Amino acid sequence: MSSRATIMSFIFFFVTAPLFAREKTDILVMRNGDHMTCEIKGLDSGVLYVSFDYIDGTTSVDWSKVARLESKQSFIVKTENGTVYSGALRTSDTPEGRPMKIEVIENEAHAIEIERSQVIQMTGISDKFWERFNGQVNFGISYSKGNQSTQLSFGSQTNYIRERWSAGVTFDSNLASSIGANASTRNSLSGNVLRLLPQNNWFYAGVGNLLQSSEQGISHQSGVGGGVGRFLKNTNRTSLSVLGGAVWQSTTYNQPNVSTNTQNVTGALLYGNFKFFRFSKTNFDVTGVLLPALSEPGRLYFNTNATYYVKLFGDLNWNTSFYGNWDNRPPAGLPGSDYGTTSGLSWSFGLR
Repeated sequence: MSSRATIMSFIFFFVTAPLFAREKTDILVMRNGDHMTCEIKGLDSGVLYVSFDYIDGTTSVDWSKVARLESKQSFIVKTENGTVYSGALRTSDTPEGRPMKIEVIENEAHAIEIERSQVIQMTGISDKFWERFNGQVNFGISYSKGNQSTQLSFGSQTNYIRERWSAGVTFDSNLASSIGANASTRNSLSGNVLRLLPQNNWFYAGVGNLLQSSEQGISHQSGVGGGVGRFLKNTNRTSLSVLGGAVWQSTTYNQPNVSTNTQNVTGALLYGNFKFFRFSKTNFDVTGVLLPALSEPGRLYFNTNATYYVKLFGDLNWNTSFYGNWDNRPPAGLPGSDYGTTSGLSWSFGLR
């Protein structure tokens, strides 16, 4: 199978995954007294996602304004300190003026009480494989008549979440063409698997990536690595995580004047991710990866992706992104950087 066919298979699998609704028998009561029967889909970034029989699509609810909830469905519940629980949900009786507490009913004889402010994520547990995915798809296009230039961008992000581990795949593709110039393409596919450690907010993770960049003359770049990380901050408004480890990377260049078309390096892996959320309005996500090459002391690779989302309505958002790759010692005759911006629409799917 060709590399292009492999990438398209990934896209088809992760973007077209069908999702099915659970029973809409959950109870939700708001602080203003509104009482609703619905399906609680999950909690993420301070937003409780629910759906109703009589409303098309998923509705976003401010988590801080929920007074009571009850669901016989099972959820994975994560807290600020990194503790994870699973079970059905109900609100325990709380004296007036005291913080609301959520009970996670792990079995008939055991329930855990958690203050609402400490709950940062809830994900529904389903017996159906496809219902465990969530993510988004991005698309953008621009055209200029003056120089007959066209820019296309496509991306998808899919996550699979279980009680103490998660996996994610991200794909980004960019094409720029204009009269009198060669078309510029960049395709990136990355994946990660994360496993929580017993210590609060610590985890270990494995990462892998594929990259093609005509600007940097990269025909094919692949890397695989892993390490240990920690969530330095993990709330309903902000998330900050770091990871350190090691990585192996192989790069094949497609320029005829390069003496060695394939270069292999081993290096240290330094990774950071920052997310900021504002209820039902904006979402900012930035990731940076620094790779100091141990096999070539003094050589540094760095890449970053930053995306800003603005909610339009329903599951539809507008986004603008920045991407960049840098190599301070590229092969002779090749540029050491490739960066750009994109903007367009994104559609969220799954437990959101």
